Amino acid sequence: MTSLSSSPSLVFTVRRRQPELVAPATPTPREVKLLSDIDDQEGLRFHIPFFHIYQHKPSMEGKDPVRIIRDALSRTLVFYYPFAGRIREGHGRKLMVDCTEEGVLFIEADADVTLDQLRGSLHPPFPCSQELLYNVPGSDGIVNCPLLLIQVTRFKCGGFIFAIRVNHTMVDGTGLVQFVSALTEMAQGAHQPSILPVWQRELLLARNPPQITCNHREYEQLPNTKEGTIISYDENDMVQRSFFFGPTEIAFLRRLVPRHLGQCTRFELITACLWRCRTKALQLAPEDDVRMMCIVNARARFNPNIPLGYYGNAFAYPAAVASVRKLCENPFGYAVELIKKVKAEVTEEYVRSVADLMVTKERPLFTTVGSCIVSNLTRFGLKEADFGWGKALYAGVSQGGAGPAFHGATFFMNYENEKGEKGVLFPIYLPSNAMERFEKELGDFLGGDFNNNQPTKSDEIPMFMRSTL
Repeated sequence: MTSLSSSPSLVFTVRRRQPELVAPATPTPREVKLLSDIDDQEGLRFHIPFFHIYQHKPSMEGKDPVRIIRDALSRTLVFYYPFAGRIREGHGRKLMVDCTEEGVLFIEADADVTLDQLRGSLHPPFPCSQELLYNVPGSDGIVNCPLLLIQVTRFKCGGFIFAIRVNHTMVDGTGLVQFVSALTEMAQGAHQPSILPVWQRELLLARNPPQITCNHREYEQLPNTKEGTIISYDENDMVQRSFFFGPTEIAFLRRLVPRHLGQCTRFELITACLWRCRTKALQLAPEDDVRMMCIVNARARFNPNIPLGYYGNAFAYPAAVASVRKLCENPFGYAVELIKKVKAEVTEEYVRSVADLMVTKERPLFTTVGSCIVSNLTRFGLKEADFGWGKALYAGVSQGGAGPAFHGATFFMNYENEKGEKGVLFPIYLPSNAMERFEKELGDFLGGDFNNNQPTKSDEIPMFMRSTL
């Protein structure tokens, strides 16, 4: 495990032009389109930011990424025209898109540094991140606000950052990747996206009458009466840091699981490790319950499958639940098995039961007390998005958390460290003291039984025991 921190001393200036609205290049239908009952749940009513970082490419000399992307955006919105509209809220907190053609926010910017000066900081938390994706005042609401905010920032070296912030009620990770892929295709001269967008949000509307047929512990409403829960801490004391798990860590974790769990995934291993160490770091009471909610893409779990091109939210986040004592005192395989089991619970019926629960219980927020949410973005091909400058150096969320209301969410992303090792990076928020304990717990857990506690020569120290701080 390597803890990655951005350079606190790196400060630079970003000069921004006035934000503008980019509308579809040609007229689009004027209509009102309902979101699904998965889309408009309380837990998705926030904006989620992503960064794509591109280095200079000699063959693109003289070509302006701002102009190319802005032009491609207007043409892409002809196909994805709901993004150019505004969310409205109707009876029963039902959300819908008023397709008004008003457009999405776009910002042109220039930074006075090179990407080489950012080396070692190309991951969350990004230095000057608020300058690289400016929060236009009044733009981050859920209703009556632009659904997309895009900023393209040129660097002195010829590289640039494409930053995008999207209203999560409109898309999930799969849907956002589909939109950005369409945008890159249009930037490279395509006349239409290779995968045409599909709306069809009626596929995930609640049934009539609604029937809650599954046990949804992710939506249990619990009072936050315990000292030490993540939402009890001072907002000003929260810190963010990213952690990298490479092949060494994964191999080590895999050796800790019993034989019947031998086929567990990398996601399950890292999530179980994160859950245990984070729980210990928060110093919760032994009898408290903690939850690990895993985002599960449900597209292929429907019969027939959700159609290709569907860009709405099509996932569930079932909760693995355990007491602090059982989670921390049982062998590591206990946590892995809980996570593996809960992921398998997501079926078509499970997702329909979630939609019915939203209507029946007024679209509740997920359980926040003692909870963590993990979303796996490693299979989405985020780095493949090519505007003409090649693959991205970094592509993923610009920060952890699920909006300002819940910091206990993290995202797994593909990452290559400075040594060329490929693995998984994830950013997390914790109170400052808990972050120190979390790093220690990770180091102790990953290093404590390595090679059966046999001493190692200095040049054989595992990568996860060498801090980059």
